[in-house]
Formats: sequence, C-alpha cells, structure tokens
Amino acid sequence: MYWACAQVEPRRERLASYTLGLAGYEIYQPLLREQRRSRSGRKIIVTPPLFPGYLFLWVVRGWWDARWSPGVIRLIMDGLVPAHVPDAIINEIRSRERGGFVELLKPRGLKPGMRVRVIGGPLREQIGMLAALRPHERVLVLLQLLGGQQRVELARSAIEAAS
Repeated sequence: MYWACAQVEPRRERLASYTLGLAGYEIYQPLLREQRRSRSGRKIIVTPPLFPGYLFLWVVRGWWDARWSPGVIRLIMDGLVPAHVPDAIINEIRSRERGGFVELLKPRGLKPGMRVRVIGGPLREQIGMLAALRPHERVLVLLQLLGGQQRVELARSAIEAAS
C-alpha cells in the first residue's frame, strides 16, 4: 500500500477523482483558497488545486485500473511501476491544511511597496518596487524599462530586498 501520483486531463480533476473513487482508490487532491477580483471588480474566493493537473491516489492492490480511468492521462512511473510518493510528503501537505484548504507559507521580509533588486534572469541588477505577492511563489514588480514603468511578474526567488 502506497501513495502514487496521477496526471489528469486539464481541468478534469473532478472527473478523474470520481472515476478513480468508483474503482476503489482513495484520492487526495490538496486545494488552495485564494481571493481574487472578478472582471467586474468584486472579490471572489476560488479554490484551485495545489498541483493543477495532478492528484494523489492510495494504491492498495493493483494500479493498472487507475491508469485506464477516464480523465487520467498517465501515472507518474518509476520504471515499470508507479513512483511511490513518500507518506511524509502527504502528511506534510495535510498538516498545512486549515478548513480543508492548504495554507502556504507567506514570504518573509517582503511587503508591497518595498524596493527590490532582481537577482536572476535577463533583468538582473534592475531595481524596482514590489507591487504584489502572487500565488505559487510569484511576485509582481514595477521596473523602469523602455522609458516607463513596466509591470513584470517574476519568481519569488529572483528578487531580494534592496538596501
């Protein structure tokens, strides 16, 4: 008995979860809770998957039925058998859940409005202002480029606080 990972068809996680559940597999798909603005400007709550396009399944007996379930593209394999996802990883994700949703750690030390320096990529050594912290370890930075202020979305690891 072990956890495995399945890649599912885009935006069809629900179908894959349902059919895998019918086949007798326990499914775990961690979800996030994010607040966004709709096109009309209203605040809405969305619950995207932590790992879009993937879900975990608990394999008790055979795994081949999971491979051919509707909505499943493939199982993540390690040679000829599904790769085992360590229980410690699943337990760590579950330990971060609050009310059924995973809470990601907030980046420390960075706040919107701070001066930041780009430390990686083609914009290295540019100084700008942190405009927003985005989900999935992304940030929005305002940089002086091309004669004006430009919004640039970068990986969180590509910036640091400027002195």
